[in-house]
Amino acid sequence: MNNNPTTRIQAGRVTSRVLRLCCIVSLLLPFVSCSYNNSSNAGSNSTGGTPVSTRPVTWSDEFNQADGSPPDPTKWSFDTGGDGWGNEELQTYTSRPQNVQVVGGNLAITAIQEDYVGTDGILRNYTSARIKTHHKFSQKYGRFEARIKLPTGVGVWPAFWIMGENVDTVPWPDCGEIDIMENIGNLPATVYSTVHGPNAGGGAYRIGATYNLPSGQFSDDFHVFAMEWSPNVLEFYVDGTLYSVVTPGTIPVDDTWVFDHPFFIVLNVAVGGVWSGPPNSSTVFPQTMLVDYVRVYAPQ
Repeated sequence: MNNNPTTRIQAGRVTSRVLRLCCIVSLLLPFVSCSYNNSSNAGSNSTGGTPVSTRPVTWSDEFNQADGSPPDPTKWSFDTGGDGWGNEELQTYTSRPQNVQVVGGNLAITAIQEDYVGTDGILRNYTSARIKTHHKFSQKYGRFEARIKLPTGVGVWPAFWIMGENVDTVPWPDCGEIDIMENIGNLPATVYSTVHGPNAGGGAYRIGATYNLPSGQFSDDFHVFAMEWSPNVLEFYVDGTLYSVVTPGTIPVDDTWVFDHPFFIVLNVAVGGVWSGPPNSSTVFPQTMLVDYVRVYAPQ
């Protein structure tokens, strides 16, 4: 993700000026890109571990509730508010069914263009939703996978990512963040994977890679986004194709590998922000991200 300035600081609402300053500082740091190309289809694992089909599922949501249902409250909670989320985002996140509900066996997260004042009193021109498994489920190592049909449009920023469960006591970036899939709407055939951790200078490093569809765009159909996480190895896949491997040897020599403790899951659709930029006259709203399932497998 060359020169990607995404710097999600908070797992919940974070209003700390200190953390916002860290976010700004981290934007000035160099972004290191790496990729690993492998044309093999990966129902098995490139590291030679146990095939996915034979490994137990440790957690999943298949979104098979009745249409109009909210995300399962035993599995998910909401981030809400419109304070920019450390990225100068333009939406207010809500828990309303207009922004997040189950439809036809999929979770639908919908970004809407509307004037809206949230409970935080902030007026925004867009609404959307962000859900997480923080304090409900987290896991160290294993396979994190989701089948998703992405929205599209300039300024639309969907993501499937995980963050250190210890973020309440060990703030970002020391808690660690792994973006399994991000997309910015002006590049509809490209997705990004990125890992974030603390660098030696007190800011954050970002190690990223891109995957480009051979044809079409990610809003045309569902695709499977996955990460295999083993001690000292992170592998990223799209539709079974391995395209990036990150290890401690990938990060700058003086920086810290923090991917050795449980992480929780986040799904969201942002609007605008320092990376994606704002919507323009070509962007059509509403835009919906459909999630067929999210599954976590035991380590290999």
